[in-house]
Amino acid sequence: MSDADQKDASALVEFRNVSYAINADRKIIDALSLSISAGETLVLLGASGCGKTTSLRLVNRLLTPTAGAVLVEGKATVAWNVIHLRRQTGYVIQEAGLFPHFTVAENVALVPALAGWERRRIEQRTTELLELVGLNPHEFAERYPRELSGGQRQRVGVARALAADPPLLLMDEPFGALDPLTRASLQKEFAELKSRLGKTVIFVTHDVREALILGTRIALMDAGKIVLLETPDEFMKSGNELARAYLETLR
Repeated sequence: MSDADQKDASALVEFRNVSYAINADRKIIDALSLSISAGETLVLLGASGCGKTTSLRLVNRLLTPTAGAVLVEGKATVAWNVIHLRRQTGYVIQEAGLFPHFTVAENVALVPALAGWERRRIEQRTTELLELVGLNPHEFAERYPRELSGGQRQRVGVARALAADPPLLLMDEPFGALDPLTRASLQKEFAELKSRLGKTVIFVTHDVREALILGTRIALMDAGKIVLLETPDEFMKSGNELARAYLETLR
């Protein structure tokens, strides 16, 4: 077996020549091939409209490819039971997407409850996760999202995504709406958290600083294609014109 075959066989997520188009004239994703190994954090970096969020949504089957295949754990997303697939993939979006009429505890417990966990197990897991993301359960469990700051809502969103202990986290600009200080704090905390938990993460951002802090590898996207795929160190050294333009924003 070749090195390439071994890599593909070990990939937790794989894009095989994937395209996604709204109509024949508009390809949002264009012949994308990419393997994401277990335990890595792959950052999709690019401007609005480049296809990074579409790529993320193809993984948990919010969208399906118009050509090619996306595989999770070696199985095409279209072959998965969609509920099963989404329980394997924690999903965190900007502004957390919490249910406003649910308490913090109820938001975190949602997926385990749908999966039929016993009440005591759900309560234990909710307490554990709120502590993990830095929210005292005694103080926050019975609050509603409207009673939280933006940073606190994002912490709840991360806790909810982790609730059923999925191997894969999909994060779509989760810190993008926060003020710079809160954002920097959560970036640091998330970097420490993901190293402890050993999850595989696909993280969407337009912020190169965030990509460099969080990514194991950075996939720079433009017009539905990956134009550069490098580790943060190699990204910093790249002569790619678009990468250099992003790096100029750090000065």
